[in-house]
Amino acid sequence: MKVKKMGALSVAVSLALSVVAGCSGKTESPAPSASSSQDPGMTNEIVDIEVWRENNGYLPTTKGSKLYEFYKEKLGVGVLHPYVEWNGGTTYLNQLNLKIAANEMPDLFAPWNGIESSLAKNGAIADLTELLPKYAPNVWESIPKDVWDIVKANDPTGQGKIYYIPGVLDYGRYSGMIRKDWLDKLGLQMPKTQDEFVKVLEAFRDKDPNGNGQKDEVPTGGREQARWMDHLFAMYGVAMFEGIPEWDLYDGKLTYSAVTPNMKAALEFIAKLYKDGLLDKETLLNNKQKWDGKVEGNKAGLYFHWAETTNDRLENMNKNTGVKADYSALPLPEVPGFKGFYTWKRLTPPAWVVKNNKDQKKLMATLKLLNNAYDKKNWTTLFLGVEGMHYTMKDGKGIRLPDDKSTQENMIFEPYKNLATLDFMTSQIKNTSTEDRKWATDQTIRNMTEAQKYAKIIAGDGMPASVYEGFTDINNRTLFVEYASKIIVGQYPISKFDEFVEKWNKSGGEEVTKRAREWYAKVKK
Repeated sequence: MKVKKMGALSVAVSLALSVVAGCSGKTESPAPSASSSQDPGMTNEIVDIEVWRENNGYLPTTKGSKLYEFYKEKLGVGVLHPYVEWNGGTTYLNQLNLKIAANEMPDLFAPWNGIESSLAKNGAIADLTELLPKYAPNVWESIPKDVWDIVKANDPTGQGKIYYIPGVLDYGRYSGMIRKDWLDKLGLQMPKTQDEFVKVLEAFRDKDPNGNGQKDEVPTGGREQARWMDHLFAMYGVAMFEGIPEWDLYDGKLTYSAVTPNMKAALEFIAKLYKDGLLDKETLLNNKQKWDGKVEGNKAGLYFHWAETTNDRLENMNKNTGVKADYSALPLPEVPGFKGFYTWKRLTPPAWVVKNNKDQKKLMATLKLLNNAYDKKNWTTLFLGVEGMHYTMKDGKGIRLPDDKSTQENMIFEPYKNLATLDFMTSQIKNTSTEDRKWATDQTIRNMTEAQKYAKIIAGDGMPASVYEGFTDINNRTLFVEYASKIIVGQYPISKFDEFVEKWNKSGGEEVTKRAREWYAKVKK
């Protein structure tokens, strides 16, 4: 049977959405009344709205807190942002589903894993097609027309409407990050080929590069569900996004990367690394906190993440261990027969959706918040955050303070990340650094620039999650994670990969592929 059974939580969410749709009587967003049809930026009334976005351990924003007051002053809206653990999106999505099931949907939130499709169909989120140009023109004008065209093509209702605000990234954000100071200490060159790469990992394993006299180094690794080790897949030309297989052209056809010969070759190589002790033995057990602890604890020789967060890693390591390390962007090692790349998605996952709010004050406040946040005149202010918490003044200029999750509230309105340009990000990092932090921020800017050499926009960029509708297990990578994990740790021989491909196709992969290729043909006309 192709369509999978829904779990109890999904059923609860569906029922809640039915209630939302039934109460509204239609799926269209409520039109603002004459009294509220003014420019959202013109009203002086402060309205509080609840906003959900990823949080990786920072403080929540509560009524009257420092960040609440900051957003109220700068953006004209009261922002309440409860703490919800992100955990790769898993915990966040579970908690969001519970809120929706309880009919307590946040006013503004970042959707995840395609949830926006079902919400749009049930009328639970606002149709933004007419609202954005009129009430949030800064959002509307900031995003290129061709991107809006893709968003309209992705409308799950088939009406060409806009139900989410996309993220747009004009540079490659990801890279493998290797300990250049360890290479220098061991007299090794930056690896250019796969053989050289393996020799480097062996040296990291055997030659005590952190110098503590213990064999506690992990040459490289990643996290649970075979995620966040894209550098090992990338050298084989596997389209991966933070460990999630993506769609790209293979033999001239749009294909799910998880079922390609490229993936099979990559898994065979990674399994050998694991067997030889060159991949962290706890890779498939590491959550974010545990893996970050190894990276920032002077234990990991190579990790994969955003190049622009290099200085956070370095400064945390320096604070934890006293070591001033050098993490450099890893040039993709050459593998015969494959063309490697780091996946670049110009259209990042949807940045925001807006609740289909019957409370017009809440709806208008939400649009006002978005409009002011996307006003480029506010970006430097939003980048700096709260003085004394996120930055300090020195010699007349704002200087970002080091990352401190115990004292800093989570800054969620960073539209420069959703409309990211390399020039803006590098200039802000450079201009808000201090002389004593320059050693770390200079590495960040260098790595961001270097990462562009290996970034490639994939053909499946912008594909909606609706292609997976009815095939939840495929969307959640259930079968892929099972087989990939067991192949990596040696429970399955690599020959079992062919069994995975066959099962994937029979359990809905063939239908999903058909939908994906139809979408690709439509957007490429």
